[in-house]
Amino acid sequence: MGLQLQDIPRVETITKKDFISNYFRPQKPVVIERFIEDWPAYSKWNLEYMSEVAGTLEVPLYDNRPVKHDEGFNEPHAKMKMSDYIALLKREPTKYRIFLWNILKEVPELQQDFTFPDFGLRLMKGLPMLFFGGEDSYTFMHYDIDLANIFHFHFEGKKQCILFDQEQSKYLYKVPHSLITREDIDFANPDFNKWPALKRANGHVANLEHGNILYMPEGYWHYMRYLTPGFSMSLRAIARNPKNLSKAIYNVFVMRHYDNWMRKRKGQAWIDHKNEQAIVRTHATLGIS
Repeated sequence: MGLQLQDIPRVETITKKDFISNYFRPQKPVVIERFIEDWPAYSKWNLEYMSEVAGTLEVPLYDNRPVKHDEGFNEPHAKMKMSDYIALLKREPTKYRIFLWNILKEVPELQQDFTFPDFGLRLMKGLPMLFFGGEDSYTFMHYDIDLANIFHFHFEGKKQCILFDQEQSKYLYKVPHSLITREDIDFANPDFNKWPALKRANGHVANLEHGNILYMPEGYWHYMRYLTPGFSMSLRAIARNPKNLSKAIYNVFVMRHYDNWMRKRKGQAWIDHKNEQAIVRTHATLGIS
């Protein structure tokens, strides 16, 4: 038995009116399959092209190692020239990923390959971010610090996305004062004997291919696994729900700084305490001994 996951609805394309009424207002995810076929990026963007236009740039790389107290917020685990990294992706499976790579800042000419779609939300035009991963690499289950509405455009390869809304947080072993669940949970094949609360969580799943867009509503938890080497771009729009917006402000201006302060003060003991509390709080809330 696996996680209780519903397939995310899929549409070929969508109008602004239908998106707002059917997905944004009820805050439901959707995959849009053929919306960007008129973008130059649709035919141009692949790993080889990225190696051509950005090959000489040094890029930050991240893997699946657990969070450590002495690592800064989003501090990379390694660095490599983009051309070397893409050669690695093509050659063999690797856990190294690129995330939150601002293409406007790093390779401005890539802006000419896409447009900001009108879904009825004001997209943050200064923050188009690219994400790369090798075969079987994955992100920890997490939600974004700003609880934004996210449009995730996938290019090359196949990627599996598992989503949960915020109402499922009580089942996910959320680590206090952070945006992640326990990092030792394998959401692709969870051990329910070790993590029994996960059996009660209800989520969503979709596999993305080249040209697909995944809409992730505000504050949705997401776990991304690259089934083959590939990359994606995310565009985001600020949270509109007042509760989510206030939570985003708290995360940015209070929670993150408090967590960093406690890391400096207590070191690895703070990380270990939070990981323990993720289990204690989850099981206590659900009456699991």
